[in-house]
Amino acid sequence: MGETGFEPAPKEQPPRKLSGTRDRGGQATLEREWFDHSADGEIHADEASGASLRQTGQRGHLRPPATLGAPDVSTSRPTLSELRHAGEFIGRHIGPDSDDRDAMLEIVGAVSVEALVAETVPSSIRIEEPLALASPMTETEVLARLRGIAGQNEVFTSLIGLGYHDTITPPVIQRNVIENPAWYTAYTPYQPEISQGRLEALLTFQTLIADLTGLPLANASLLDEGSAAAEAMTMLQRISGSGQTTFFVDADCHPQTIAVVATRAEPLGIDLVVGSPETHLDESAVFGALLAYPGSTGEVRDLRHVIERVQAHGGRVAVVCDPLALVLMTSPGELGADVAVGSAQRFGVPLGYGGPHAGFMATREQFARSLPGRLVGLSLDIAGRPALRLALQTREQHIRREKATSNVCTAQVLLAVVAAMYASWHGPTGLRRIAERVHRLTSIFAEGIESGGMEVVNDTWFDTITVRVPGRAAQIAHGARERRINLREVDADTLAISFDETSTATTVAEVWAAFGVDALADTIDATAPDGLPADLRRADTILTHPVFSRYQTEHEMLRYLRRLADRDLALDRTMIPLGSCTMKLNAAAEMMPITWPEFARIHPFAPIEQAAGYRALVTELEGWLCEVTGYDAVSLQPNAGSQGEFAGLLAIRAYHRSRGEQERTTCLIPSSAHGTNAASAIMAGMSVVVVSCDVDGNVDLVDLRAKAEEAGTRLAAIMITYPSTHGVFEEDVTEICDVVHEHGGQVYVDGANLNALVGLAKPGKFGADVSHLNLHKTFCIPHGGGGPGVGPVAVRDHLAPFLPNHPLVAEAGPA
Repeated sequence: MGETGFEPAPKEQPPRKLSGTRDRGGQATLEREWFDHSADGEIHADEASGASLRQTGQRGHLRPPATLGAPDVSTSRPTLSELRHAGEFIGRHIGPDSDDRDAMLEIVGAVSVEALVAETVPSSIRIEEPLALASPMTETEVLARLRGIAGQNEVFTSLIGLGYHDTITPPVIQRNVIENPAWYTAYTPYQPEISQGRLEALLTFQTLIADLTGLPLANASLLDEGSAAAEAMTMLQRISGSGQTTFFVDADCHPQTIAVVATRAEPLGIDLVVGSPETHLDESAVFGALLAYPGSTGEVRDLRHVIERVQAHGGRVAVVCDPLALVLMTSPGELGADVAVGSAQRFGVPLGYGGPHAGFMATREQFARSLPGRLVGLSLDIAGRPALRLALQTREQHIRREKATSNVCTAQVLLAVVAAMYASWHGPTGLRRIAERVHRLTSIFAEGIESGGMEVVNDTWFDTITVRVPGRAAQIAHGARERRINLREVDADTLAISFDETSTATTVAEVWAAFGVDALADTIDATAPDGLPADLRRADTILTHPVFSRYQTEHEMLRYLRRLADRDLALDRTMIPLGSCTMKLNAAAEMMPITWPEFARIHPFAPIEQAAGYRALVTELEGWLCEVTGYDAVSLQPNAGSQGEFAGLLAIRAYHRSRGEQERTTCLIPSSAHGTNAASAIMAGMSVVVVSCDVDGNVDLVDLRAKAEEAGTRLAAIMITYPSTHGVFEEDVTEICDVVHEHGGQVYVDGANLNALVGLAKPGKFGADVSHLNLHKTFCIPHGGGGPGVGPVAVRDHLAPFLPNHPLVAEAGPA
């Protein structure tokens, strides 16, 4: 045997070509089915016999299919349960088989996997009993069950708005991007030479956002509108130089956006003023302002004078904007804004009950170094050929660590690609047609409502009308739901209606009927008012780059997407030996339900009874995650690991404050930790103290005790990664937890390496109080070229009351 444990294929015999024969059933078979790769890369048969073309990946050998776990029918009569073979999924999707495992065990010097675990994972934290999870199902059974769960959701026409709009994903994009493993299994583009296709798609996204916002520099997407607005606030504080600590937020921003900004502001010592820019803004007392354009009520205001007032006193201004509205409206850049943020969801990205969606941010050239996230740029390689790269990837949590002001570690690449291709598919003419149709339907609706004797609150609009109906809001909303239409109940006297790409004249007529209005859209069309002020109508041209006009037939778009994918390396081609994120080929069965309408077209603020399937899914998943981790409660709200970290630290902070221990603000972090740990701690209002590691990368217990003793009653938490970033299961992990608990602190275990713990140890049982979990690393969330990601936060009982909540959906918060 060779050192790898595989017998080299015989070389003395000349390679033989394969020949086909016919078996008794008339099927073609291969005469010889064991192979060897010759030096020229061709595959030839050797003299061994076998029954499969399955490659081992070692020395070119192929092995018989018994390794897939099929029952050995030649030696015993299989039971009915074995014939059902519920474990087949594991054999098909977990790469190493018994031969591979034996080879690896031989290399590391272990006699079995069990022996390796015993040597590697400290006995003090190992669990002996199996996880209490449901019995395995076949892929067919799982899909059938998911169909049943999906059937519990009800897909109504949701005209709720609030930053979420139904949209039409072009089938060519759905099939060739969202449902294509060349796009959803690609890794973050840290290596540009294997990411040129994705980088080109992201450059298209940046160009789209820059054109629409009228600002020359856009990043390669952020997580969502709320977190983008929060990032804009901290960015404005960095660049304003005013010395102020107060930030103004337009009350006409969406409620969830205001809530996220407020959550981010408080730990950083930023005072928030929320109100009307006309009556509540003291421009001399703020370092910046966040303004809505259009507003949540639908109002479209000229922001020029407000922006000028703030900037005249040294402040800076960010504008939250709607990309479809910007097709028709004067850009934020032309209005004078310093930053523009928003969500690209309505550019072909399904609602998905609230996410994931690609947020965006654009700014002026002089603020490039303050822009969070990633920026794709064009460069030249050593041969002078043009090449794309991450031109600005500050990832300042790695560079500045405890001095960082952002912990953004990823971007919603897959969704940004969808939005970019949606814009390419429709082009400027198509986008204008869609935007004008949405606006016209809104204007027709407003005219009909006023003709019916009701008051339209907003004098201007793009797609949203707010209607005053004293004491009748609930009754009208109920009537609309009977027509399978959801409206936004603002209060007992007010309703808001937001039209979208899927809306039609029939939609307008149905909503009129709920209001008791009898009108005809075609009759009103000619006289319907223009809801956009003439001086806010866009005059400049947009999307002039050829990418927005070249691919508007299906065969051209199909070929373009294929060409881009061919410039990438994803798991549909080969393994990607890069990065801390676990990369895996998401099973097709795991991806299929994502685009089912029952999951894809549910508005996040639809009446809760319409999302019964989602509620069941979320409840079950939370229970499973609790069982896997040993924690008592889980929130699925954070949409990335960085946000899960932040949420977990905020829970610790709130817990200490609830006990009157506001002084607990010191966070201990080993020197080996991932950079987001320190950045998240700073964002949570904590001060970072670095704990030394020994030569093997383990936490130095002597230094830990000294630092904990020094912090005393100021100790809030320690953040550790387990197994460590060195891949080591530290023997002293329970002692580390005990030291911190002795001094009144909490233990945060970074869940980045949960893969190595599932079924072996539970952080919630060996001393940890809170973890975030990266579902794209451990389970089936697609990596998507750098997103989407999900970062649930899991906690012990005493921290459960401090999990994230939501201003509009009570069920999203702690029970």
